[in-house]
Amino acid sequence: METSVLSSTLLLTLLLSVGLFFFIRASVKDRTQMVKLRSTQSRDLTLEQLQQYFARRAYQVISVDETGNQVTFEGVVRPSLFLAFFLTLLAAVGILCLVLVLSILLPQLTWALMAAVLLAPIAGAFYWRGARRPEKVLLRVDALESLPEGAQSIVTVTAHRDELKELQRSLALATTE
Repeated sequence: METSVLSSTLLLTLLLSVGLFFFIRASVKDRTQMVKLRSTQSRDLTLEQLQQYFARRAYQVISVDETGNQVTFEGVVRPSLFLAFFLTLLAAVGILCLVLVLSILLPQLTWALMAAVLLAPIAGAFYWRGARRPEKVLLRVDALESLPEGAQSIVTVTAHRDELKELQRSLALATTE
């Protein structure tokens, strides 16, 4: 095979491997966001509803700040079994692609390089260990009279972005502008 084709294929495969490495590393990245939501219910009713929601999701109250109207919840985020398998599969395919390109360049080491595919479960284990962590949710509910569209309270939540989406979906809370 032509040398320029082999070298460009190797370069592209190495670049894809670097991208795969950073994708696997980003799977455990903290994605905490803050969002303001509006509720059509009173402050007390909204707070009670939120406490029940977080209790169902296995969060526990760890602190209550009466002066700032802020409640802090903590729970353990469970890693996704599907994502662990998916990352392991991606790592196996990525390593296999790199091994195939290297085996063209170094045919005498083909079987030794194939053993590198056995390293793929490290990606799943890395995700599984890193994704299981304590997660904090900061919650503040303010009652205001002059809110738009009949809203009676504003909820300020700081949490993981997936938790925020589930909260909005479950309790039908709209974001404020």
